[in-house]
Amino acid sequence: MSAQKQDKFEASFSTLVLSIGSSAMMSMGLAANPSDGRIEKNLPMARFNIDLLEVLKAKTKGNLTTEEEKFLNNLISDLKMKYLQSTSPGAKQP
Repeated sequence: MSAQKQDKFEASFSTLVLSIGSSAMMSMGLAANPSDGRIEKNLPMARFNIDLLEVLKAKTKGNLTTEEEKFLNNLISDLKMKYLQSTSPGAKQP
């Protein structure tokens, strides 16, 4: 990989959390798949990604900065709210 491409991506805890969160959003049909632009709903996969963030939260307890912990907690809370909205009767289908 060239130095230019390496500078584009930073491997960090926040990037990991954001990546999993983005997958959850796509699985709830709230964001398009960047590879093909399609919007699809896969609620079991969305739930899996939210659960994955919960596992990450438990396994990193006491090892995160205040900002990282706040970011993770806020993201999980937001995703859970959106998941509940996606599963409620009358939720829009993509």
